[in-house]
Amino acid sequence: RLDDPVLVRHLLWTAVDLGLPLQLHTGFGDNDIRLHRVDPTHLTDWLHLTAGTIPVLLLHCWPYQRQAAYLAAVFEQVYLDVGLTLHHVGPARAGAVLAEALEITPFRKLLYSSDAYGVAEFYHLGALAFRQGLAELLEERVDADELSLPDALRIARWTGRDNALRVYRLEAEGPEDD
Repeated sequence: RLDDPVLVRHLLWTAVDLGLPLQLHTGFGDNDIRLHRVDPTHLTDWLHLTAGTIPVLLLHCWPYQRQAAYLAAVFEQVYLDVGLTLHHVGPARAGAVLAEALEITPFRKLLYSSDAYGVAEFYHLGALAFRQGLAELLEERVDADELSLPDALRIARWTGRDNALRVYRLEAEGPEDD
């Protein structure tokens, strides 16, 4: 594990100099972390310094998905991906985690990932949890007349594909309205 503060700072600033999106794992992770030290709000000062430079993607985030959502709401360069969390909580709780993350995260800043690793079932479970959780959340908002169906479908397309294409500067292949 890379834990030398000087080297970590050097690598973070090198990422900024390269101008490419930077993925930072926050919150839940390996058994050698100290959970109270991986709250993404610890990045606030650095995010102020890097405003207007590169996209910063906060990955995993649990149990700090609300703090990460706050950062995504107040910093233009911050995006949120709770993929790893979803295949751990499963489809039954994915909607609740996504609801907390989306309380204030702009829809254009939430990205899908299965964040799977290891067994193939994690890829399936991550995709299933995200699809079902987001569909449940959007359906509730449509039923409550908070969103129109076309807006809900647009949000699903943004989070499931378009946001990642934009952040990573990728070309879309295939139909745009999948």
